[in-house]
Amino acid sequence: MGKVERIVFFSLILDLFAFTIPLPLFPRIIEWYTVREASDPNGFLSKTLSSVSAIRETLYKPAQNSQRWDIVLLGGLLGSVFSTLQFIVSPYIGSLSDKYGRKRILLITMIGNILSAVVWVQSTSFASYMLSRVIGGLSEGNVQLAIAILSDITTPANRSKALAHVGIAFAICFCIGPPIGAYFASQPVPPSVNTWGHELNVYAVPAIITLVLLVAETIFLAVALPETRSKKPLSEYDDSAEDSKSNKTSHHRASVQTRISLLKTLRRLHFLFLGLFSGVEFTLTFLTFDLFDWNNRQNGALIGSIGIISALLQGGYVRRATAKVGEGVMARRGVSSCAVGLVLLAILPLFVETRPTIATRLLQGAAICMAFTSATVVNSLTSYASLQCDEGIDKDTGKPVAEHPQLVKGKALGRFRSSGQLGRALGPLLACASYWTFGPSATYAVSALAMFALSTTMGSIVPGSS
Repeated sequence: MGKVERIVFFSLILDLFAFTIPLPLFPRIIEWYTVREASDPNGFLSKTLSSVSAIRETLYKPAQNSQRWDIVLLGGLLGSVFSTLQFIVSPYIGSLSDKYGRKRILLITMIGNILSAVVWVQSTSFASYMLSRVIGGLSEGNVQLAIAILSDITTPANRSKALAHVGIAFAICFCIGPPIGAYFASQPVPPSVNTWGHELNVYAVPAIITLVLLVAETIFLAVALPETRSKKPLSEYDDSAEDSKSNKTSHHRASVQTRISLLKTLRRLHFLFLGLFSGVEFTLTFLTFDLFDWNNRQNGALIGSIGIISALLQGGYVRRATAKVGEGVMARRGVSSCAVGLVLLAILPLFVETRPTIATRLLQGAAICMAFTSATVVNSLTSYASLQCDEGIDKDTGKPVAEHPQLVKGKALGRFRSSGQLGRALGPLLACASYWTFGPSATYAVSALAMFALSTTMGSIVPGSS
């Protein structure tokens, strides 16, 4: 791992650690605001929950704890708001980084993230908490720009290995961030911290930890990260047999129009996959709550185990195998694994009452399949997309030269990430509607068929994945 790769990886650990801390707190935060603002039926939260309840009642009427279901769904909607804002802003962040430099735009987005955490610390109303989420959704650019930076400094031969560090950082932080957030949620703010005398959010301690991490990340990036936008890659790719072998799906020699067309295809696949996969992720806790009566600790252990397996796969198998089989094949394997996992989830409800042990084993098998999917698909598709954005090198200056406006890395990768964020925004909502209307078996069975269809489609339209 080179110097810049180490810097990017460490910054991602700090950023994603801060990002994952509040994830398990959404339902609890909403419950706190519900109690706090119960006396105001015309308040923002009351109106929002009423709308959520009306939508939910058209699809599903639970026998008990209807308010709890509405709070869980609103927590999911908060995630959808974040993803929707990312869908809107990601292409602009990428384009600005092409024009003004990766480091400068990254530091500006970090200021927005810090502001979001500051608002969260002091958000004693649901409206102010929503404001912090909106600021965060419009500001988050670390992952997107980290991918652009790694694409700047690597050649097609080592691109997949470098980008695997992004997935490893995700897996590590999703293992440790949520449990730490849940632990510190019960800790009071030390009196010495609240010196300004204002009332703080009930979960101000996790918010303060998030703020400290973001400030540390910003200082670290300002000091350690060099600008990479106009830098020459570490080593220019050539026609060597090793390069050809290690990157079967590199399309840097394809025509401009071919690469533009392939980028459009990859954006569409990214949207469809994450739309399906994010729905599965979101409804998985519904399944364990409904059928197994699991508590938060058990759900946390399940999600954590998926993250651990995913990190091990990315650090070991994926980084090596991708160099041999290519990004397209690896992505298709991950989609197929998800389809198998969905089949296991679809038949699981049939055994809960009669054979609970088998039902538990089916859930564990599905978790392993999802871990493999998490370790492969997004990283492989992202790497594949970045390979289409390679710019020519000016022989006189040694600097990158854009071959076409749509192939400039920042803009192209921003649009690619934007398509995935749209899938993340819509997927949970559609999956919830299906889960409540048709039940888990039908929902996961249809999702499995869609995943198998997506895998088959990838084999026919993505070069190197058949």
